[in-house]
Amino acid sequence: MIALVTFVLLAFVLVAAGVLMLRSRTTMRAHADVRTRLTLRPDGIIFGAAPIDLPAEGGAAVLMLHGFGDTPQTLGYLAQAINAQGWTVRAPLLPGHGRTLTDFAASRADDWIESARAEVESLRSRYETVSVIGLSMGGSLATILAAEMSDLAALVLLAPYLSMPTRLRRAALFHHVLGVPLPYLRGGGERSIRDPAEVARNLAYGFTTPRLVFELARVVERARKAAPKVSAPTLVVQSRQDHRIPADAAERAFALFTASERQLVWTEGNGHIITVDYGRDAIFAAVASWLSTHAPRGREERSVG
Repeated sequence: MIALVTFVLLAFVLVAAGVLMLRSRTTMRAHADVRTRLTLRPDGIIFGAAPIDLPAEGGAAVLMLHGFGDTPQTLGYLAQAINAQGWTVRAPLLPGHGRTLTDFAASRADDWIESARAEVESLRSRYETVSVIGLSMGGSLATILAAEMSDLAALVLLAPYLSMPTRLRRAALFHHVLGVPLPYLRGGGERSIRDPAEVARNLAYGFTTPRLVFELARVVERARKAAPKVSAPTLVVQSRQDHRIPADAAERAFALFTASERQLVWTEGNGHIITVDYGRDAIFAAVASWLSTHAPRGREERSVG
């Protein structure tokens, strides 16, 4: 009996030691990889990841929301293109993003949603016409906001993350258990962009945590419930080669929307982050056309005070 107890205790100690070693190795590799690729400014924000603020004359503003684990850098080209045509553009840095990997790991779904809500309310207090553009998880956040607003001029969803593959749903469901041996998971983001020059420029972490997958699942679920409540004219742009969102999943997600004006536009030859990938100019033209139709730029900015 004593021998059995000793064996069990020894086995437990060996397993625990193995788990601790795996956790330590995974954590060190993740942080070392991020430090090698991404450099922090003195204020703690990654160089190139700062919010985008592009003012314009007139009373029309656009809020742009970036994706999970990414930064406003993915919206830079689109922001410049839209601003050049007369819209004020604001692309904030979501909580936890564009900072250290530790900051990202500590952020939560409610943080991202509340930050996006505060940003759109700020624009609504100052501009007559406000539209929202969301990329990937930013599309989920944009959908949640749009369901709460009856006066949103236009909604544009670029590769919106409104569904999760089975493996990620399972990771979210068992995140407490999975997070014990594996505190960080590789994101596989290099397949999200096909243009190699843009892959090199991208500022995504490339890592997530099981808990963050759970938080992402919370955002997706809220967005799916919100989609039928959206009344704003809704444009969805989706790549047929998106490795994160299969075409059939994109079509099912689009079917959730019931707005009287809605359109699904397909693009080819690019990945998930379509705002920086091949064919982006055609996407920008489609977005600008949608905004021109539904979010005129002619009125003046509201006075504050």
